[in-house]
Amino acid sequence: PHLAALVLARGGSKGIPLKNIKLLAGVPLIGWVLRAAIDAGVFHSIWVSTDHDEIEKVAKQFGAQVHRRSPEVSQDSSTSLEAITEFLNHHHEVDIVGNIQATSPCLHPSDLIKVADLIQKEGFDSVFSVVRRHQFRWSEVKKGENKMTEPQNLNPAKRYRRQDWPGELYENGSFYFAKRHLIEKGYLQGGKMAYYEMRAEHSVDIDIDIDWPIAEQRVLSFGYFGKEPLKEVKLLVCSIDGCLTNGRIYVTEDHKEMVSYDYRDIVGIDLLKKRGIQVRLIADRDCSKTLSAMQLECVAKVNVTNKLQVLKDWQEDMGLSWKEVAYLGNEESDVECLKQAGMSGVPADACAAAQKAAGYICKSRGGCGAVREFAEHIFLLLEKVNSARKQ
Repeated sequence: PHLAALVLARGGSKGIPLKNIKLLAGVPLIGWVLRAAIDAGVFHSIWVSTDHDEIEKVAKQFGAQVHRRSPEVSQDSSTSLEAITEFLNHHHEVDIVGNIQATSPCLHPSDLIKVADLIQKEGFDSVFSVVRRHQFRWSEVKKGENKMTEPQNLNPAKRYRRQDWPGELYENGSFYFAKRHLIEKGYLQGGKMAYYEMRAEHSVDIDIDIDWPIAEQRVLSFGYFGKEPLKEVKLLVCSIDGCLTNGRIYVTEDHKEMVSYDYRDIVGIDLLKKRGIQVRLIADRDCSKTLSAMQLECVAKVNVTNKLQVLKDWQEDMGLSWKEVAYLGNEESDVECLKQAGMSGVPADACAAAQKAAGYICKSRGGCGAVREFAEHIFLLLEKVNSARKQ
């Protein structure tokens, strides 16, 4: 049977404009679940249903196909079931739909693999995700009502200790898998049903976690970053023009060049060095005088025609794996380096090709704190590496 992953991502959002492609820990929100779906390797096709051009662009960038949904199922009042039904009406080859929520960025491929087995091998008609919670519930007393609240799932005289109570299962909205015949009858859950219990730390819902910085911290701690485990970064290579500087060159009347840089980026480089990470600089043009004036004390290569070859030479000379190399670039000449490095980033104003190749897109522009921001991102991921080692 044809199993299709389907992510519903319309452009309208009352809370956060274009939330589905807003950067979360340097990756568009929808990119986290698409990465997990692709790496799971269980789907015959992976789709994003959207009504917005920018969302379509990001979806294709992450390897998904796009179904352009109609205005009729793109309203605030439109339901997921209506959008899924429309998708099925246009794709008769699909037998099973795995509706994955874009707002669940801590989804892991291992979860999707196990759910696919439940529905394909064990014969369930529908499977949905749940999370276990240890929360005591009480009846609601509306304002003006003259009555007392009542316990719903506990005896106040004999309150459970957390370790003595298994808790309760709640839908967490991460995904809903269902066979075509159920959906055509108007159900996402029905027939022979099963739930799949996700780990609590993977159950992050951006609709609930409206504080974006908190959600970013949770994703950095528990999100899925790719098939290969993260390694400690030992080298950062940074493009000078457009990353360390804003790319602008000022020429005086006596033909002298001047550029500007952000002191925060200098601090970021110093912090990286203190953590034992080498920082090397690279540039397409000859900017030796600029580097001399900045007094960064970093190995640098300027007037470079093949940045990837220089990067390979440095990587081999230092005896590093690519997973131990980070790269910050912003132009088409940086694209192959961004693809090769284990950790890659670009400033917010990088060219489209560089943004597509990068794993992290900074909020800061080139020459305006992007290097410091990328350094902070590296530090957070190093914490994840160290945490994994301890476990």
